[in-house]
Amino acid sequence: MSQPNTPLLKLETISKKFFGSTVLENINFDLYPGEVHAIFGQNGAGKSTLIQIVTGDIQPSSGKIILNKEELKIHSVHKARELGISAVFQEFSLVPQLTVEENLFLGSNTSKGFFLNKKKLHQMACQTLEQLEFSIKAEEMIINLSHAEKRMVEIAKAFHTKPSIMLLDEPTASLAENETNQLFSMIEILKKEGIGIIYITHRMNEIYKIADRITILQDGHVVNTDSVANINEQKLVELATGRNITSFFPEIKKQRGKKLLEIKNLNISNSFVKDVSMNVKAGEVIGITGLAGSGKSAIGRACFGINKIAAGAISYLDDVIFDSSKQINDISPRSMIDRGMLYLPSDRRAEGLVMEQNIRENISLPSLGLPKFSSGFIVNRKIEKDIVEKIGERLNFNAQGIENKMEQLSGGTQQKVMLAKSFARDVQLFILDEPTVGVDIGTRVAIYEIIKEFCESGGAVMLISSDLSELVNLSHRIYIISEKNACVEFNAEDCNEHLIQYYFHNSRVETAQAS
Repeated sequence: MSQPNTPLLKLETISKKFFGSTVLENINFDLYPGEVHAIFGQNGAGKSTLIQIVTGDIQPSSGKIILNKEELKIHSVHKARELGISAVFQEFSLVPQLTVEENLFLGSNTSKGFFLNKKKLHQMACQTLEQLEFSIKAEEMIINLSHAEKRMVEIAKAFHTKPSIMLLDEPTASLAENETNQLFSMIEILKKEGIGIIYITHRMNEIYKIADRITILQDGHVVNTDSVANINEQKLVELATGRNITSFFPEIKKQRGKKLLEIKNLNISNSFVKDVSMNVKAGEVIGITGLAGSGKSAIGRACFGINKIAAGAISYLDDVIFDSSKQINDISPRSMIDRGMLYLPSDRRAEGLVMEQNIRENISLPSLGLPKFSSGFIVNRKIEKDIVEKIGERLNFNAQGIENKMEQLSGGTQQKVMLAKSFARDVQLFILDEPTVGVDIGTRVAIYEIIKEFCESGGAVMLISSDLSELVNLSHRIYIISEKNACVEFNAEDCNEHLIQYYFHNSRVETAQAS
């Protein structure tokens, strides 16, 4: 995009120290009207601190903040809003029991004397929603909205204050691809209004779709600011991590071994999964994808014994563990762990980790019944500590201390702790459900290397993912789940993102004619 001469916001040599430790040093950054300027970097690079400075949450130790040619200090979040800076963070700030219009103007001056001017509020709410081409009704209750709709209400709430600058922090977290595209359409409207947007994300594909420029942070320093068009994915990863990476996605050798898992005519209760059949062989990555609500996650959860199966059959390691026609049901999370299967859920905080416990306790938890960890009911803490320390060194989080509580760790480190559970026992099949959502680029690369190492040593991975680039580049075979097609299988070399998208939205007959 062509830039106006004068930036909305300019940061000059901004530095920040906490207790003598420098977390940001000599940061230079600017933002122009109608521009999306992405900020990218690993966890700990300084993104959050920079956001806090711009929004007035904390003050810089040194440097200048220039807004519309005027040097000033942003003393508080309230002051930032007065200056035209609005932020939308990952955590929702909406009140579920109120309507859309009530949330839009919560705390705003829309009253006459002591009385709420409901007519004015409704008119202004409808005008804001119409301006953003958001079709939801102003009187709709927040509690009835989807995750994506709530995110868009948050943006509308920020927009109605007439900001010149909007900051979007991981706005597509937990959104499906079609919902993400809807959000991007809204961002294009904001750009046309002349609003400058600071966009923080871990997802590289989003940067190339929506951003005009990008600033890359590493260890509290700006390592590069450039047009997105001038930086390819490999360069982006190398700048963010400080490492030379020959390929963002590792090549995983194709070496199919014996059949580990076979699913026949699977129907899952309270799910769109109907008559699904697939198999997983040793040494391969099987990709599973589908739109939100397709039931792709339910397949992995059913194989692990979490979701209830209505009909069909599942065999694992040549044993029939479920068969509705023969009334066989020998499937539960505990029994599957004992058989060498582990499941990594998409919501690591709610299901994958015990947040009150530390790294050591979380890694060893699924394996405490093994003889190497315990004798009877007595856990050998020294052996446990030794095993976990070796795993920690392998995954490069030992420096943070294996006694650190999970709630103190970054999302990327939490995800690596979940993966580390597989190293504490003999695992043959790993079911990974959205393993790279919300993790930084360095952790993403580390996770891909773990998958490669695991498969090339004879294990198998069922990769359930909405990230189509990830799916196509890592998988040997891909299953596409949709309401119209039930389940379609492709070899990875015959599949691409466009084909997957086509199967998401077209019927089996239409697809056959197209091919």
